[in-house]
Amino acid sequence: MRTLDLFVVEVDKPLNDTITLDSGLELFVDTKYNEFEHRTTEGKVVATPSKYSTGVSVGDTLYFHHLVVIQGGQPLTGVDNHYTVKCDPKFTISNQAIAFMGKETGEIIPLFGWSLLESTEEEVELDSEIIEVVKLEEEPVLKGRVSFDTPQQKELGVKKGDVVGFAKNMDYRIEIDGKEYYRVRSEDLLYVER
Repeated sequence: MRTLDLFVVEVDKPLNDTITLDSGLELFVDTKYNEFEHRTTEGKVVATPSKYSTGVSVGDTLYFHHLVVIQGGQPLTGVDNHYTVKCDPKFTISNQAIAFMGKETGEIIPLFGWSLLESTEEEVELDSEIIEVVKLEEEPVLKGRVSFDTPQQKELGVKKGDVVGFAKNMDYRIEIDGKEYYRVRSEDLLYVER
């Protein structure tokens, strides 16, 4: 299959609607009230955009924006379990391809203007089984540690390991290879802590 400016990915199912317990029992989850939390954000690459040099190969794992699969998504017409993922190297806001993991190397590489950040919040651990910390309101996440170098970050003077601040409500989470990251557009990075 050949596409001009889209990735095509194969996805087992668009929503993670089951939970498997340690005992092996599989429970089904009703996702109609919170589709966003249960969306799938990765798939096996079936086709890469011929218009752009992406470094992505057929068979790699592509991590993408949640709109690819939820609220009707972007299914490939006539092919079950295949979705199109928009690719735009010039405008990150139009680029749904966030990162990929090479099938040969296992290396994770952010794509076209996306930054992947780790949390800088420290977990509070208590030695008591009686006391429980309860927060009535979640504080917004406004910073994170850069996990991977990208050309766009380099232009901004940002490198892997830097703690960066970003705009409020830009802290969308994505799970990549079993680890949770914040996915933030590089242009939404506000400062580097020194």
